[in-house]
Amino acid sequence: MAGGLVDKVFTVIKVLSEAPDGMPLAEIAELSQMPKSATHRLLGELIRLQLVRQAGNGGSYFLSMGLLSIAFQHLARIGVVDASMPILERLANSTGELVRLGIVDSNRQVWVAKAQGARSGLIYDPQMGDVAHLSCMASGHAWLAYIDQDAAMRLVGAQGLESPGKFGPNAPKTYQELLDRLERVRQLGYAIAVDSSAPGMSAIAAPIFHPINGSVVGTVSVGGPTSRLDEEKLHKIAPEVIAASDELSQFCAASPYLMSANPYLAE
Repeated sequence: MAGGLVDKVFTVIKVLSEAPDGMPLAEIAELSQMPKSATHRLLGELIRLQLVRQAGNGGSYFLSMGLLSIAFQHLARIGVVDASMPILERLANSTGELVRLGIVDSNRQVWVAKAQGARSGLIYDPQMGDVAHLSCMASGHAWLAYIDQDAAMRLVGAQGLESPGKFGPNAPKTYQELLDRLERVRQLGYAIAVDSSAPGMSAIAAPIFHPINGSVVGTVSVGGPTSRLDEEKLHKIAPEVIAASDELSQFCAASPYLMSANPYLAE
């Protein structure tokens, strides 16, 4: 299969992943920047492979459960989620907030598991599978602080450093400001973000280190409303977060997937 066709397949899959209510052919073609006829043929192949379904003749297209099944089977087989859940749940119960596990996947960080500790009030509960915005999130800082800093800034530049109104008021606005925060992460051993990713939201994250090569393979984070997680509270729970990250680091030895992880090096 030619590289161009692979790109088109994943473009269509990504477009449909953002349309839980389905999407008509014309809109898929427009968003994918492909001719309608080519889009129709590609969708037909994805339906044959049971990765996409169509609601009746001429109806909207949806991602099928087949794609989810592949993803869930993969997660189950690499053992990351099942083995990490007791650690995440324990931290969620002790902090009373949302705990998430992020795994480094090449040049991005993806959340693959979570445990909810909040039982009342404002409950922060984002969906799994999202990619961390590295410049403004504690999880992003906990990873970026431990890779080559030029490479880190290239990753940030690829995502966009700062967009007025998109993130919180305390999001870094310059590369130097971000570099200063990453230096602070290295001093503390963890990252905090108060009103940075979004107004009124705060988080703390600690890196999960590969037990042999020392690279960061993921992060564990605690997040919630700033009204409950102000800066003082974040520093107070830091020892618990670091303990969880240390435990998850030890678990890496039982996961061939994580043990095969290499330090991210950008050319």
